[in-house]
Amino acid sequence: MSFNSLKAYQKGFSLAMDVFEISKSFPKEETYSLTDQIRRCSRSVCTNIAEGYRKRNYPKHFVSKLTDSDSENSETQVWLEFCLSCHYISKERYKTLIEKSHEVGKLINYMIQNPQKFGIIET
Repeated sequence: MSFNSLKAYQKGFSLAMDVFEISKSFPKEETYSLTDQIRRCSRSVCTNIAEGYRKRNYPKHFVSKLTDSDSENSETQVWLEFCLSCHYISKERYKTLIEKSHEVGKLINYMIQNPQKFGIIET
């Protein structure tokens, strides 16, 4: 099994690509703040899952990287709220993206609570 076959990774990747697409339309003055930040944190969800999965022989490291991923997912939610408040996205788009983010969070938390189901060998 590879990290990219994990549901949390796949759904996180899909969300990051959605964020990338919507952020293309953000104003130029947001390039180095909101646009950059929301792209980075949404992508970090996946990179932390991948890094943790590769080190899953070390349970504490695996869980640590998953909690980092969960934190990045929460940060993505905050930036989405800013997008909505600044009227860069519609309420409907916001709702769709937040629902995707909540689903990713649930999958990550399942992994955190059940590391043994992901190849963790307890020592």
